[in-house]
Amino acid sequence: MSVFAIRHGETAWSLNGRHTGTTDIPLTDNGRRLAELLRPALRGTFALVLASPLQRARETCELAGVAARAIIDPDLVEWNYGSYEGLTPKEINREAPGWLIFRDGCPGGETPEQVGARADRVIARARAVEGDVALFAHGHVLRVLVARWLGLPPGAGQHFLLDTGTVSVLADYHGTPALKTWNAPVTGYLSATAEQGTKVIGRMTR
Repeated sequence: MSVFAIRHGETAWSLNGRHTGTTDIPLTDNGRRLAELLRPALRGTFALVLASPLQRARETCELAGVAARAIIDPDLVEWNYGSYEGLTPKEINREAPGWLIFRDGCPGGETPEQVGARADRVIARARAVEGDVALFAHGHVLRVLVARWLGLPPGAGQHFLLDTGTVSVLADYHGTPALKTWNAPVTGYLSATAEQGTKVIGRMTR
């Protein structure tokens, strides 16, 4: 099985670097355009499609053409930033020099361990089905999720940078959790697989 982890498209806050946790804002026009590019790649069958309850993830899922099969999973909601909600890293570091979310968490919000526990539940849900899985979620929670997929502590998510509107693929290598694709722009991912002479087989091209 493969797990396709899709970070939602661009929002106004992602453009200016503001921490967007539970604030429910929509995609920009560009974010919607990129989400629509997912349609030809996701037109096949998934055993399970999970989406964050926040509209930016749900809208990406809908524009990608798989919303009819999607199940809302609260465990995929973005990191609760607490008192840091809406702030940029520069603003946060004025209050807390050297702050790192993957180590320090957020005052009034979640710790890395709490987000890791949510990621573990999503992974268990994905592994309980036979076939490919698609996840529509957010940057920080998906970075923790890939760390936990690989058996690393939640804080290891700091090593996996993730842009908006990207596709990542988690898989297994002879029974060992592995990372097949990470932070691939939709168009770049499809172009790379097309050059390999591959075809769509009910999932992302392989």
